[in-house]
Amino acid sequence: MKTRMLCFSISLSLLCLTSSVLAANDTDSIRQKFIGDFELVSYVAFADDGSGRDMNYIGRLSYDKFDNMAGLGMPKDLPDRAANTDERTIGGFAYWGGVSWDVEQGTVTHHVEGSPMVPEWVGGDNIRYYEFITDDLLSLTVKNNQGRITGTLTWRRLK
Repeated sequence: MKTRMLCFSISLSLLCLTSSVLAANDTDSIRQKFIGDFELVSYVAFADDGSGRDMNYIGRLSYDKFDNMAGLGMPKDLPDRAANTDERTIGGFAYWGGVSWDVEQGTVTHHVEGSPMVPEWVGGDNIRYYEFITDDLLSLTVKNNQGRITGTLTWRRLK
């Protein structure tokens, strides 16, 4: 009986260790897919009723091998709007920080260190649900606290 219990304990320990190694390998594999620079292909915001609206944005997104990111985006017509006023015209998003992944949940978390456009983001986490549509297309989905999708940003890897 003691031998069986010992074998069971060893087997369980090996199973846990194997699961941990596989999870680490999955995370590293996903992490490698993120490294690089991306351009914004589309940004669709979703209203409470589920209807989508093309935000007509341009932008860049970068992930480095040191687990850092930086994202920038603005309305395509922002320069035209600024040309029609003497007031300072701003719009869009810009932030940077560290990154972590949860492969089981399919999320990438941007730990915001700086955000001149939305200062209240600093010190917080921007959680995005990721999907690699192809090797070169990355979809990041934003959900509110109730789990409703509020936006989807699609990014194409720059080569």
